Amino acid sequence: MNFKNAIKTCVKDKYANFKGRASRSEFWFFYLFLAFGYAISISTIFISIKLFIGTISIFALAMIIPGIAVTVRRLHDINKSGWFILLPLPFDIMERLTEKSSEGLSLVFLVISLGLYIYLLVLYCTGGDKKNNRFGKNIYKGKRK
Repeated sequence: MNFKNAIKTCVKDKYANFKGRASRSEFWFFYLFLAFGYAISISTIFISIKLFIGTISIFALAMIIPGIAVTVRRLHDINKSGWFILLPLPFDIMERLTEKSSEGLSLVFLVISLGLYIYLLVLYCTGGDKKNNRFGKNIYKGKRK
């Protein structure tokens, strides 16, 4: 999948579709698009603070659902549940709750959370199943050997 098709798929065709599978190229091209979008939104700060707040707010609100959806579909492509994106969340919350009271415990939660984010990054980079899986048919038919 190329850049243009990935954006079209994520923003238009599968905006809030959490079912099915997403290839690595679809996932990474969409996140590259997000990086460009945020860079452009941030650059508006040099024009006006109100314009900056407006553009970044609108862009973030418009892209949060397709961003989560493509991430869930990417996890489905490697035969993992989409709920895996929430793995670091309890440790992030615990780190915030303990940062004032116990610095050592807060650090433990921070390290665990960081490890889980690294694990998710590895999953996002992992090649998809070459066969049908519980989340959908093979999207690589004829593209892989």
